[in-house]
Amino acid sequence: MNDELIAVSEAAQRLGGISPWTVYAWLSQGRLQRTKVGSRTMVRESELLKMIRDSARSTAPFQKKEVLDSSAPPSERSTAPKRHDQQRRLR
Repeated sequence: MNDELIAVSEAAQRLGGISPWTVYAWLSQGRLQRTKVGSRTMVRESELLKMIRDSARSTAPFQKKEVLDSSAPPSERSTAPKRHDQQRRLR
């Protein structure tokens, strides 16, 4: 099996054009395994394929943000928690 070593920038492109900094973060978090070649950080092609395969299995649904309908009565409106600085101004 030919397991090609890929530079972080190329890995970012193959993962959908994400930022190389995201790839570095995933390497630090252990989500991807790094391979060092001298001072260069590389990623094995098999690691990328594994990450793509595992992310395709994710069953977490995307959730839409609820839109506040200002025409609805107050009892039916969404009540999102207010930030601390917003609460202070309301007092």
